[in-house]
Amino acid sequence: MVETDYKNNVLTAYIKGEIDHDSAAKIRVSVDGMAQSLKPRLLCLDFGGVSFMDSSGVGLVMGRYRQMKLLGGALRVSNYSDSVYRIFAMSGLEGLGVLG
Repeated sequence: MVETDYKNNVLTAYIKGEIDHDSAAKIRVSVDGMAQSLKPRLLCLDFGGVSFMDSSGVGLVMGRYRQMKLLGGALRVSNYSDSVYRIFAMSGLEGLGVLG
């Protein structure tokens, strides 16, 4: 579901599979725990392995954005497919400047 890597004060979460309500909750717990303990300068959510995502993925990104702001860090979302991008764009995530 999610694998993490921490280098040079950057925590990268490689997300795989489908993101729905249940899987988003599991990803959130995993990523939040790592971010709270490591307090990275940047959290990168890599969506390269995501085959399907519903609106729960937007909630996942928004929650991590708020968490990183509270920790004094930043968020970046990368390697998303065109279909995932469309969901992000419709939700207004482009305005946050996190899509890269």
